[in-house]
Amino acid sequence: MGNPSFLGLDIGSSSIKASLLDGTTGSSIASASSPKTEMDIIAPRPGWAEQHPETWWEHVRLALRELREKAPDALARLTAIGISYQMHGLVLLNRKGEVLRNAIIWCDSRAVPYGERAFQELGETFCLTRFLNSPGNFTASKLAWVKDQEPKTFNATHTILLPGDYIAYRLTGEVATTPSGLSEMILWDYEKDGIAQALMEYFGFPTSILPPVLPTFSIQGTVTQEVAKELGIPSGIPVSYRAGDQPNNAFSLGVLEPGELAATAGTSGVVYGILDKPAYDPQSRVNPFVHVNHNREKGSPRLGVLLCLNGTGILYRWLKQNTLEGPDSGEYERMNSLASKVPIGAEGLLVFPYGNGAERTLGNRNLGAIVQNLNFNLHKREHLYRASQEGIVFALQFGIEIMRSMGIQIKTVKAGYTNMFLSPIFRSAFTAVTGARLLLYETDGAEGAARGAAVGCGYYRSFGEAFRGLKLKAEEITDPTAVSRYKEAYAAWRGKLEQALRTA
Repeated sequence: MGNPSFLGLDIGSSSIKASLLDGTTGSSIASASSPKTEMDIIAPRPGWAEQHPETWWEHVRLALRELREKAPDALARLTAIGISYQMHGLVLLNRKGEVLRNAIIWCDSRAVPYGERAFQELGETFCLTRFLNSPGNFTASKLAWVKDQEPKTFNATHTILLPGDYIAYRLTGEVATTPSGLSEMILWDYEKDGIAQALMEYFGFPTSILPPVLPTFSIQGTVTQEVAKELGIPSGIPVSYRAGDQPNNAFSLGVLEPGELAATAGTSGVVYGILDKPAYDPQSRVNPFVHVNHNREKGSPRLGVLLCLNGTGILYRWLKQNTLEGPDSGEYERMNSLASKVPIGAEGLLVFPYGNGAERTLGNRNLGAIVQNLNFNLHKREHLYRASQEGIVFALQFGIEIMRSMGIQIKTVKAGYTNMFLSPIFRSAFTAVTGARLLLYETDGAEGAARGAAVGCGYYRSFGEAFRGLKLKAEEITDPTAVSRYKEAYAAWRGKLEQALRTA
């Protein structure tokens, strides 16, 4: 028969990734993705961002076709499915289960005024103590926009779903969400540990519009015969885990308890830490959500606090595209090599990586990217490379300090060995400035979702079992002689940032 396998699906806005995990060894069998470039984002107006849910499903189908070619025997032994997904999206279904309009996805900003008005009219203290966030630009506010601007669509809406909920629905025919999902909609009341009725009533949403709420790790439906035939997988197997991409990334790295943080540094950068009691930032610059292992009934509340920096790898990519010529292969390594020739602090050059829209850690202000202290007689492109990497780390540290003020402990940071964490300079600066132990793993969101599926169906009886086979790639050891120099550079950087914020 062979070992049981578990499928993880990662439903991103750029692509759909699929991963098969060997349940016995905990190692990856095969992975696939679709499309090979990037999915289109529909922008009917500036600041809008939409995708049709059918597009996600089509690329799920194509990714599964690739897995069938790579590992047909393992796919035939499929035991359960887990889903990770882009957070804060809005999918609307009518009574027949049909999609009513394009999904409004995470990076769409049309709903900001609705969230801000709710924050003021319900009261900032009320929202922060009950929801731990401003309603902001999250899913509930997007639904409020639909109710106001597209009343016919709203009146035809029977159920709202998040992107991962929709994929689970397509697999099983069952509509559902999770406490973590409701919290990312800002429809979770932390005082009551249940649906945020106050915000539902404020916006005029009927409770019936919400799908049933199921545990993150649980049998959430089984694959229908029709879908099994379409995808080439066994029918009757359960969907047994779903989570937003950042809570799932934390789970993928085994980040479940206070003191540990998960980090990513791709186009944007994320740091995600764990609390064991409700807390919030008065300015809503970082955002708490229900974590995947939250269980207040058993005395184990777990909340994840999300710090997002829009300008991370996108800055380094911009530098590559505009300062280098020639073939693309190996250019980041070349940039890192050049940057390593420049001393810590880049001889006074400072870069502020805020060129990718309004930054939540800055109170939703859009400073734009800033380069300061540029000396035409001293600084070269390698100084820009070094100062940019340091500036990204410093911007993350600025957000981490907000997290510390909420009670987040910063002891160990876990990250995938990819993107900016491939750079020795970035890793060295990160550990020196944060003071955290940095562990780098070979994993991704789709593999994490597969591990979650194995927990949810009961194959793994503990979280400890779930991380067998998780491969530690490297541990970054901080050079004690570098710490004071990095902290001095950070102090200079932060001082200039505070000046910019005062005049913005």
